[in-house]
Amino acid sequence: MRRGKLFMALILGIVTFVAGSAGSQDGASLYKRLGGYDAIAAVTDDFIGRLAGDPVFQPFFTGLGTDSKKRLRQLVVEQVCEAAGGPCHYTGRDMKTAHAGLNITAEQWDASVNHLTASLDKFKVGETEKKELLTVVASLKADIVAG
Repeated sequence: MRRGKLFMALILGIVTFVAGSAGSQDGASLYKRLGGYDAIAAVTDDFIGRLAGDPVFQPFFTGLGTDSKKRLRQLVVEQVCEAAGGPCHYTGRDMKTAHAGLNITAEQWDASVNHLTASLDKFKVGETEKKELLTVVASLKADIVAG
């Protein structure tokens, strides 16, 4: 289903290019400061679960099979991992291409950012790291939200 695939792109966009500010004063990458692969995977699982449970996003999950959901999760993990300076390689599409025609609203954008923030808070991500993530995510809004 096209809507499901486009929603996968929305989730990827929310968490993409996290490492625009991947270094810290002590030189540790954002990837390391976030706790590495397992920590990124845990936040991703929680974030996707929050989106899937929100009626606002139900239409995007309709029609996604088990395999598609697993692929979505893996792409998000890999994209954040790579963007944060980790050892992963993301092979997905750029955000503008991935979101063309999806018609994401500003309200949906805000709701997804709120879910991401809640996931980061649940896992007690430090304020500095959380601020870096959310700042970079905000820079993607123009490529994700429809005119």
